[in-house]
Amino acid sequence: MNLPAVSVLELVPEDHWLTIWFNQPHIRNPLTDTMREELSAVLRVVRESREYRGITLRGRGGIFCAGGDLKAFKSLTDESQSRDSILRMSREIGELLQTVNNMPQIVVAVVEGAAMAGGFGLACCADVVLCERGARFAMTETAIGLSPAQIAPYAIQKLGFATARRLMLTAARFDGDGAYQHGFADEVAADVQALESLEAELKKQIARCAPGAIADTKALLHALKDASPERIIEIAASNFADRVKSGEAAEGISAFFDKRSPCWSQPVDSR
Repeated sequence: MNLPAVSVLELVPEDHWLTIWFNQPHIRNPLTDTMREELSAVLRVVRESREYRGITLRGRGGIFCAGGDLKAFKSLTDESQSRDSILRMSREIGELLQTVNNMPQIVVAVVEGAAMAGGFGLACCADVVLCERGARFAMTETAIGLSPAQIAPYAIQKLGFATARRLMLTAARFDGDGAYQHGFADEVAADVQALESLEAELKKQIARCAPGAIADTKALLHALKDASPERIIEIAASNFADRVKSGEAAEGISAFFDKRSPCWSQPVDSR
């Protein structure tokens, strides 16, 4: 697979896994226009292939993502800027979050340092969030007169409505342990070495799962989320029937009876 050229990201493909590093640590890895454009372009390519089992989002310099580009936000408050330009930028952020949330691959956010505002929302779109205990988190928008507009659906999805409402309205700050208590972090590590060990173990676990089955299960979860009670049984039945008729199901069931590993189960370097 030919990945797009990037300038503010660093792409590290290895063992059927793609690590996407946010690589502007001197400005705390914000969601600049360039970063959003590059990340969207990479994800659009990757989502069309099963070459990669999963994707890790991580920030260079010991910080995940400081959130939106406040310099850009400041320029938008100028009276010469039209409301349409603000709408366009907000929609672009929303489209990126939606892309991350709907990726057919497993997406893992490995969070060091801080994930603030839009960076926190971006991590909420991941399937698994691993956090360093000393990392800091907050949805800080209301503290600077903004609203957490595009990240709100994903914060609610990750945290539940009541917790997300409280954290958004109060701009409350919390650490890795608080992130775990709030339901944001799936696991918390004492330091970077322990964080990377958690990620390595997760990769080994995912390597045992069929990539097409992962993609279809993610599609099923999204379809069921807003389905009416009348539609749930039919959506699930259709999804399951497609899986049964897939080559992966035939291989997986045969491997079970043959007492062997299925063809997609690959050893993963846990360095």
